[in-house]
Amino acid sequence: MSGGGTETPVGCETAQGGGSKKRDSLGTAGSAHLIIKDLGEIHSRLLDHRPVIQGETRYFVKEFEEKRGLREMRVLENLKNMVHETNEHTLPKCRETMQNNLSQVLQRCKPFSC
Repeated sequence: MSGGGTETPVGCETAQGGGSKKRDSLGTAGSAHLIIKDLGEIHSRLLDHRPVIQGETRYFVKEFEEKRGLREMRVLENLKNMVHETNEHTLPKCRETMQNNLSQVLQRCKPFSC
């Protein structure tokens, strides 16, 4: 009986060991797959900066266009005011001054003409 008693536990251990080896090999492959997946996620979060850079670039362009758009509107408004001021006030004054001075110059030049 001692021989039979030793065979049964050895047989159970062998059956359990064989089953656990199969589970270990499947578990290791599954674990390796999960580890690789986790490493990919860690890599993408820590080392892949493209999404962050793209977001920052979009933000910069949006802010730049908004600020530049407002600046361009101010520049155009200033140009419009300057052109209006020139047409309404400066040009008539210049024309009047030029005509007065030109007529004075022509009168001074008449005695010298033949």
